[in-house]
Amino acid sequence: MRARVIKIGNSQGLRIPKPILEQTGIMDDVEIEVEKNQIIIRPIKNVREGWDAAFKIMGEKGDDEPILGENISHSWDDEEWQW
Repeated sequence: MRARVIKIGNSQGLRIPKPILEQTGIMDDVEIEVEKNQIIIRPIKNVREGWDAAFKIMGEKGDDEPILGENISHSWDDEEWQW
């Protein structure tokens, strides 16, 4: 597919057809980089994608208990910190 670079305000840009955006999963923000004279545009992934489902499964299995006890102090609390 060919596209023309167009003027957008003081910048330039490309119009990307909706089917291409849908195929790539691009909805909002993107990451852009240049590699070997090519512009690479990719969607920004949600770093916490899938966490809700994982937490739900953990809760169902009982794996969501705190790993720290009530007293989480350590000797370095007294030695290293100035209170």
